[in-house]
Amino acid sequence: MIEDPLFYLCAIPAVLIFGMSKGGFGGGMSVVSVPLMALVVPPFQAAAVLLPLLVVMDIVAMWSFRGECSKDNLKIILPGAILGILVATLSFQYLSDDLIRLLIGVIAVTFSLNYWLNKKSRKTRGISRIRGTFWGALSGFTSFSVHSGLPPLSVYMLPQQLYKTILMGTFAWFFAVVNFIKLIPYFSLGQFDSTNMMTSLVLVPLAPIGVRLGFYLLNRVNVRQTYRILYFFLFVVGLNLLYKGATGIIH
Repeated sequence: MIEDPLFYLCAIPAVLIFGMSKGGFGGGMSVVSVPLMALVVPPFQAAAVLLPLLVVMDIVAMWSFRGECSKDNLKIILPGAILGILVATLSFQYLSDDLIRLLIGVIAVTFSLNYWLNKKSRKTRGISRIRGTFWGALSGFTSFSVHSGLPPLSVYMLPQQLYKTILMGTFAWFFAVVNFIKLIPYFSLGQFDSTNMMTSLVLVPLAPIGVRLGFYLLNRVNVRQTYRILYFFLFVVGLNLLYKGATGIIH
């Protein structure tokens, strides 16, 4: 398994943060996890180590939100996500570590700026097969590469202004299916080698702890202040990855 202590210094909070987001404590926080781990190991290795942990988290999340989801939306966004995963799988050989770092950096910085500027459309929109398929596909692609499928999916889902538990349940079921499907291409691409799997095994106890911690903190902690700290950190990490990715590609 990975033995670098610095990796676990980054991986432990990354797993807990992802689990807390699955537990409903600010879903957007999960975008921090891969950038944090990518500071120490190659981005796709970080994603490979995380994926089995996400599957464990998804099982807990599905149970928590059982019966709470928009089936009409899932019928549209899931086929789109499968298309996005397929495109990402076929293009995997062309995605270098530096290009993935650049992609993560763009997502991290853009997501942070969007949060700070708070430029959110208040216009309510209904279900759309065209928009749902497009944003579902983009979500599947970014989820495959860096487990950051929430931002693009949110662009489609949030304007619908669904009831909170329905929205969170739809997210939970969507990403559970997506992550289970991702196991197939990750395995075929050789990402589940002994090093990554042993590392995942060491970290797996943190997965349900993170989810339960998210449920516990949801109504007990100042979420706004937590968001401010995490998004500032995400912005700094994103800039760092942008610089490393761009420098690597140029050279």
